[in-house]
Amino acid sequence: MALGVFGLTIGLALGGVVLLGALRFVLQRNVDTEAFRTADAVALLAAEDALPDPLPVAGGQVRVQVIDAQGRVRAASIDADRLVPMARPEWLDTGHRQRLDVPAERVGLRGPVRVVAVPAGTSADPLTVLVARSMADVRQSTHVVRTILLVAFPLLVVVLAGVAWRVVGATLRPVEALRRGAEEITGRAGAGRLPVPASADEIHRLAVTLNGMLGRLESARARQRAFVSDAAHELRSPLANIRTELEVAQRLADRTDWTAVTGNLLADTERLSRLVDDLLLLARLDEMPASRGTGPVDLAALLSEVAARYPSPPVRVEPSPGPLWTAGNEAELRRVLANLVDNAVRHAQSSVVLAVEPHETAYHLVTVTDDGPGIAAADRGRVFDRFTRLDDGRGRDHGGAGLGLAIVWELVRRAGGTITLADADGPHGLRVRLLLPATPAGGEPPPTVARP
Repeated sequence: MALGVFGLTIGLALGGVVLLGALRFVLQRNVDTEAFRTADAVALLAAEDALPDPLPVAGGQVRVQVIDAQGRVRAASIDADRLVPMARPEWLDTGHRQRLDVPAERVGLRGPVRVVAVPAGTSADPLTVLVARSMADVRQSTHVVRTILLVAFPLLVVVLAGVAWRVVGATLRPVEALRRGAEEITGRAGAGRLPVPASADEIHRLAVTLNGMLGRLESARARQRAFVSDAAHELRSPLANIRTELEVAQRLADRTDWTAVTGNLLADTERLSRLVDDLLLLARLDEMPASRGTGPVDLAALLSEVAARYPSPPVRVEPSPGPLWTAGNEAELRRVLANLVDNAVRHAQSSVVLAVEPHETAYHLVTVTDDGPGIAAADRGRVFDRFTRLDDGRGRDHGGAGLGLAIVWELVRRAGGTITLADADGPHGLRVRLLLPATPAGGEPPPTVARP
């Protein structure tokens, strides 16, 4: 604020100096113009050899003389000296128009005095017309303006500083409120919102935007806390099992069935390894931007490849009309299908059916259908959340850690598709519907369309 007032003061001071200079220049030019006009009129009379005596002039602050080459006064106005020229001959440049500043006592006017010289007469008898005008009015005018500026300038600076202080203060008050709100939120390290000013201006929009950002950050922090808590709980369970097995085996010593112990330890270690791998994959997916894959993938062949991992009869693949291509990362799509089939096999009673078919023009539809107990409609949205297990799947021996469908959701989103859950055609069961963008074999993916 002080810097702004200082700059304003400097600007006004420079403006006052320029104003005084411009005023003096204009007034001086008017004096010169009037003096030259009078001198030109007298020069015309001299050229016609019709100089009156005395020379006629208008105004009491004007003196006129006509002098010859020797500096003698040939004619003069009624108040001008008839013996001593107003400008010495050596000051004059014969044959040229001039402007001179001469002492006031030499002319008999109030100083300062401006004298203009205009050549006149003939080449045989050269003359010079001298016209003197007092500059007292010019000096008085500039003095008055200077006095007004010196008096008004401090008052103007004070008034403008006060107005600037009020205006800038009123403008920055919402910003200060935002700063205090941000400081309070930072100090308590909790949820909070910044005050939103009532004015519909840039500060209002900034506060709304910042509050939206704070809301998203708080949601992300809540999800992170929940994720860390669930991850810690899931990691603690296999570690506790491993420790229990080892402590019991240590107590029993020779009576320990080490074959059974190593089998249990291996199962818990594998479960722990899968959980760590899933957590690392989700962490990488959170950091990596969503992007389409690099190559065409045959969904029909990929379904057959995944189904071949389950030699038992429950997994069956419906025939497809031919190769159906999508643009994506083959490893990620294989992980999606493997997770879906694992989940279906875990809950199916007798069969799991895999199928793929074209869907409209921009997508291929992949379905994984089982005849298990299904999922209630109210729970179908939250099963894709991380560490979510429904009540009938919470047994550690049958259910996973609740990360499989979360991984499927993230990978499908990265592939530009959608995934939904629906009822199977039979009296019970679940059908997973996976829509993936269609593309010609070896070609580019089609233009992005709205997700169904």
